[in-house]
Order: sequence, then structure tokens, then C-alpha cells
Amino acid sequence: MALEFAERIRRIPVYPAASGYALTGEVALLASNESPYAPLPQVVDAAASALVGVNRYPDPTSRVLRDALQDRYGVPASRIAVGNGSCDILLAAGEALLEPGSEIVYSWPSFSVYPHLAAASGARAIQVPLDAEHRHDLDAMRREITAATRLVIVCNPNNPTSTALPLPDLKAFIASVPRHVCVMLDEAYCEFSLLEDPDSSIALLKRHSNLVLLRTFSKIHGLCGLRVGYALCGSEEFRTAVDQVRQPFFANAAAQAAAVEALRHEHEVTRRVELNLAERTSLEDGLRRLGLAPAESHANFVWFDLPEGVEDPDMVASLAQRGVLVRSGRALGRDGALRVTVGLDGENERFLTELQSLL
Repeated sequence: MALEFAERIRRIPVYPAASGYALTGEVALLASNESPYAPLPQVVDAAASALVGVNRYPDPTSRVLRDALQDRYGVPASRIAVGNGSCDILLAAGEALLEPGSEIVYSWPSFSVYPHLAAASGARAIQVPLDAEHRHDLDAMRREITAATRLVIVCNPNNPTSTALPLPDLKAFIASVPRHVCVMLDEAYCEFSLLEDPDSSIALLKRHSNLVLLRTFSKIHGLCGLRVGYALCGSEEFRTAVDQVRQPFFANAAAQAAAVEALRHEHEVTRRVELNLAERTSLEDGLRRLGLAPAESHANFVWFDLPEGVEDPDMVASLAQRGVLVRSGRALGRDGALRVTVGLDGENERFLTELQSLL
């Protein structure tokens, strides 16, 4: 007799992970929005030093890391949640807030994990289409909020479309949302935005106890492989709730040590942002020379429509055969588009050369 799984398993979508990581040879990894820059030697040393004590469990409260984040952002440690990547906190938020009869509102296409929250909890998912410029339509999102709404997510900058909204628009939107609704700004890529200081949203936490800012060490700090993210919360209640529904040791010792050390090198973060933005501009210019029109990017990746008649899965497969990995728009919620991570100069040029040969 076959195993019988919970009914919700049939509803939960499988995360559309990038393929091709088993390819051998010189592969341009431009599919997963990773940093092309290795962690600083001091960060690697901190993680390695933590391995000496892995016969012991890591600090279940991540207290040293939360204190370091408190010093960096001025948010009390009691209102900071740490997780095994920001997805860990995101999924915990769904478990803590959502249930059958409740609703979650988010734009689409956006981060591929959001549909999982509704499917796992039995809540109703309300997907609001992006506007013509691939940005969140905040007015349309506000109209979808009801008495049943528990969670609203705004991915800013948005993944996969790379676009962002200015802070005044977000401030007005957050102020219009009822206090019983949790508003989560998913800011995984905020350091790459040129619209304003990436820390400008933090002041909103003092005025909105229902606000959560979700961030990560995966992108600008280059710690994808260690999985460590965090949430800056408008209330202690949110942190307590997400901690209640998770396993007790949700950030490993090496990840905690590396993240603490990474926070000591903000000057390097600034330098790497500048390098990435220069490469992003070069990549966008190259796409325009090919007659393509990338969306206005405020992230470490670009998003653009392929010419009419070109199937994005076919293009992704053809590029992979040439050693270049990118993401299909169809896998991310929209046919006919590609998402391409900003890599090093040689990787970007290789992508543009191969793309041109295939168009």
C-alpha cells in the first residue's frame, strides 16, 4: 500500500530550483542571484573557527548575532528574528499567521516561495498582477485587503523582475493597511537599489508594529551556502511567534559566526555594491545593443522579454548547453522572459555573446 500524505501536500508547489549545477567545466552561474564575490577571508576564518565546537549545539537564540544586528540597525535585539536563510522566517510567518479562512496578498510574478505559504496553511492566496513596468501595483493590492487578510508581502526590489518602488509609495501603502494585517517588506536585494538609502525603511518600524523587514546575508554578503537571514520586526510578538513554530536550532554555528564577522566589514559591502552596479549597467547596455529592453533593475540581476516567438525554456536549455545558466521566466511566473544574475565581467560578456548567437 502506498503512503498516504496530508491533503495539503497536493497543494504545495515544488520550488522551481535552478538546474545545471552538476555541469562540469567552466560554467557561468547566472541563475540564482548569488554574489560572484567570495566571502572575505575574515568571514571564512570566523566560520572555520566555529567548526571546532560543532560537537555542541549552536546558540538557539542567536544572541550574539542579534546583538550585532541591533548595533548595526538600532532595532532592539528582542525584535530581531534570525533564521536558516530568510526563507526560514518567511515560511514560519506563514505557519504563524495563516490558516484556513484567512488570506495572503502578494504581487505576481514575485518570489516563488510565496505561493507555498497559502498552500501549506490552507489560506486563500490573492495574487495581484504587476503593473506595465513590472512593479507592484500598491493601489490594487490595497483593494484586495479584507477582514480575512493576515499577511501582505511586498518584495522590494522584486524578484524576479528586479524593479523597486520608492519609499514614499511604500510609506503611504503601509499606513493604509489595517493594524491586524502583517506587512512584510522582503528586502533581500535592497542594497542594490539606487532609489534611496537601503536603511531608510527601518525608521518605519517605530511607527508600525505590524511591519516586518525581511533581509538576508545570502546576496550582498555572499553567504548563500551558509543560509542565514533575519527579520527586523515592528513588535516582539512577531519574533516570538515565528520562533514558536520552528525547530529550536534554526541557524548553525558557522553561519552565526560568519554573519557576525560580515557585519564588521560594511566598507567592503559598499565596494562590492559599486562593482556590481557597474557590471549591471554594462550588462543592461549589452542587452539594449541586442535590441532587448531590460526592466529598470534595482537588484543584482536583470529581467527582460525575449523577442516574440522565442520560447524562454528553449533559450535556457540552449544557453546551458553552452555553459551559461540563467532562469526561465516561465519557471518564475511569466512566459517569454529571462532572469539573469549580474556576474563578473567575463561571465556577463560570455552570456551576451552566447545570447546573440542564439537570437
